[in-house]
Amino acid sequence: MLDDLIRKTIREMIGGSGPPVAFLTPKGDRGLFGPESIAWKVHADFISMMIGGISSLILQALHPQALAGVWDHSSFREDLKGRLGRTAFFIAATTYGSTEMANKIIEKVNLIHTQINGLDEFNKPYSATDPHLLAWVHLTETRSFMNAFENYRNEKLSTKEKDQYFLEMKLLGERMGAEDLPSTYSTTDKTIRSYIPELYFGDRAKSILDLLENFPSNLSAKPFIKLISRAGYLNLPDWVYPFLNRRTPSNLERFAVGKSIELIAIPIREALKDGVAAHSLRRVYG
Repeated sequence: MLDDLIRKTIREMIGGSGPPVAFLTPKGDRGLFGPESIAWKVHADFISMMIGGISSLILQALHPQALAGVWDHSSFREDLKGRLGRTAFFIAATTYGSTEMANKIIEKVNLIHTQINGLDEFNKPYSATDPHLLAWVHLTETRSFMNAFENYRNEKLSTKEKDQYFLEMKLLGERMGAEDLPSTYSTTDKTIRSYIPELYFGDRAKSILDLLENFPSNLSAKPFIKLISRAGYLNLPDWVYPFLNRRTPSNLERFAVGKSIELIAIPIREALKDGVAAHSLRRVYG
């Protein structure tokens, strides 16, 4: 009963329906990374992935050209759930899907990107195929996922394992058209900071924060979604808060949200234990 309610609430947040049977075939196919990868470990935790997804959207919104692409060519302002759902499926398909599934979704997204171009809010031209912008999107996602995993999964990864994750993700980022991506944990942070002079917190970016803080949902899902959104905000790097003209969260606030996430994560992880990662393991090992 509780498991069903949890799954229903999650579908309310990101969409989706039923067991992920598409990940069961073809037998023996290891996909792009395989079960031994760090990507399989990090991306398996729904809670930390949702938190990381929220914080990466905030970061991406701070780059005027990256934001312009979705502002001009996406319905995310009217359908945020759909946007999150599509992003979640892309991550699932490229991490856990068969080789064919992963290749198809990469080709599909790359084709869509060729049709996305225009002028940003400063009348500067942009293109979704720009390797520099693709790198920003890729780096903010991967760093946000790793940070959320470290903070909310409570499973320690060694520096070597963290480096392996960013090396694995570099291979995916390059398939998407990004160039000169860092391949270690520390250099990823350094590269993200190199973009700071290009960032801008204007009306468009403010509207994204407002949308995330007031995520559209039904009454039953609202407390869960509010908590995840708050955790996503707390998952940002400390240098971002002054940039957003907001105070840096206190240790007490971080502790309180962390404990709340810890409590709700127990039934959620139990309800989702037979999810995409479990289905994909059956495909690989039979």
